[in-house]
Amino acid sequence: MTLRKPFFILAMVLLALVVLLELGAAPIQKAASSGMDLAQILPDDPEVWEAFLSLSGEERETLTRLSQARKPPGRAIGTLALVDGILLFTLVLMGLSLIWGPRLHGRLQGALTLAFAILLLLLVIAAVIAAIAALILMLTLLAAVPFGTLVYLARYGFFNRTAAAFLLGLVGVLKLGAGGGLILAHPRFLQNRGLILMFLTSFLAMAIISFLHGLVPRFLVSITDAIAAIIVGILAGVWSVWLGLGGIRAILRAARLS
Repeated sequence: MTLRKPFFILAMVLLALVVLLELGAAPIQKAASSGMDLAQILPDDPEVWEAFLSLSGEERETLTRLSQARKPPGRAIGTLALVDGILLFTLVLMGLSLIWGPRLHGRLQGALTLAFAILLLLLVIAAVIAAIAALILMLTLLAAVPFGTLVYLARYGFFNRTAAAFLLGLVGVLKLGAGGGLILAHPRFLQNRGLILMFLTSFLAMAIISFLHGLVPRFLVSITDAIAAIIVGILAGVWSVWLGLGGIRAILRAARLS
């Protein structure tokens, strides 16, 4: 059975849309809830409420301006692009074999894979460090009761959970479509264990993000989102190391054949 190229191309296009949506998640999530007063999300902590009520008019106005400013976007969905980027790169590499032919593809596959793995690992390290720094900042503010807590709530307490859930649902549907396109292109893709594991890792990462977003009250979701970004980054890091080792093996194999 020959490869049905239209379905294979469809799968690549859908995965490219997935990665673009995930990379564009930050601007979408910046449209946080408008018109919500800070007092509406204060936790049931008498000390926090006492501090809030004791603020002067000017201090309340400052917190209100902070709460109405553009919110830091969620990090987890953007980090998910690192995992799905691996899927997209794998399909692109398969597609290039159709253009270059097996001989040239065999020589270049290892070098391209190793270069991609190194770039991906650098991006993973940067994303995880940024998420850890944000998490430490948020936890420090939250623990600095009462005034640090108020600053945290004004800045991070309005996480746009609805937009995040919509994005996760949309990219999930697109990824299912990409998987279906691959099966229609050739049933033998079901025997590619590496590809299947990549898809499973991607859906696992989505499940982790969705679970952590829904685990806590809304004013704490920014914290669990940062934790999800760290976990997803680690998953992407593991795959980058695996790809790097595969690229090195492919280079050595091509050198022996030469």
